[in-house]
Amino acid sequence: MPPASAGSAAKILKNAVLDALFPIFCLSCGKEGFWLCQDCLAGMEILDFQVCPACEKQITDKGYLCRTCRDRQKSSLDGIVAAVSFENPAAKKLVRNFKYRFVADVSEPLAVLMARALVRNDFPLPDFLVPVPLHPRRLRWRGFNQSLLLADCLSENLSPLLKLGVSDVLERRKFNPPQMEIKNYAERLRNVEDIFGLKPDAGRVEIKNKKILLVDDICTTGATLEQCAKVLKASGARKVWAAVVARQSLKK
Repeated sequence: MPPASAGSAAKILKNAVLDALFPIFCLSCGKEGFWLCQDCLAGMEILDFQVCPACEKQITDKGYLCRTCRDRQKSSLDGIVAAVSFENPAAKKLVRNFKYRFVADVSEPLAVLMARALVRNDFPLPDFLVPVPLHPRRLRWRGFNQSLLLADCLSENLSPLLKLGVSDVLERRKFNPPQMEIKNYAERLRNVEDIFGLKPDAGRVEIKNKKILLVDDICTTGATLEQCAKVLKASGARKVWAAVVARQSLKK
């Protein structure tokens, strides 16, 4: 085995110091050393049903559009798969630590749950994954794009023998308030309208006729994912699905 580089050795030392000063504990059972230990990860209940991404009323195979919404062309999204219920206490703690306390390592167990949900629903493999982008201003504040971390981990877990590509081709062109801060359904729709686009150099990635899996952490109204899918479909994508950790119910 080749010797560790100076950079990797420094990272190991840094992690050891952080673990000693700020030990982590499983958010489900309290076991030291894990954000979610292997036993709790294996026992986390994956959703046994998915619903139409447009009407959110019909239970559908693989979270695809129901026939009515498909006939009415009500969505650019072809489907959404959610891994767990947002009412699951451990799942809620994981998401909050990941999204609001900026614990990047939580992306790994969350991506495992997403991969399990996609496999359980016999989801077709996409050509590549696309994370929902952050505005540069929010990215500087947060330090990482949680959707990109999830996409990277998901690509490794979903097809270990054939690692799927992750293409960061979308950009967020407006700095808008986070969706979670807006309670009104109609305002949430307006908040993300026309804020996404392709990056100027996105031509290097062939989108036309491709099957694309959007990746995000939480879905509420689905408006963010819908706007991303709209851009990708306008650029020639054949199918655009989405995978999220959880969907949060919201009265319209």
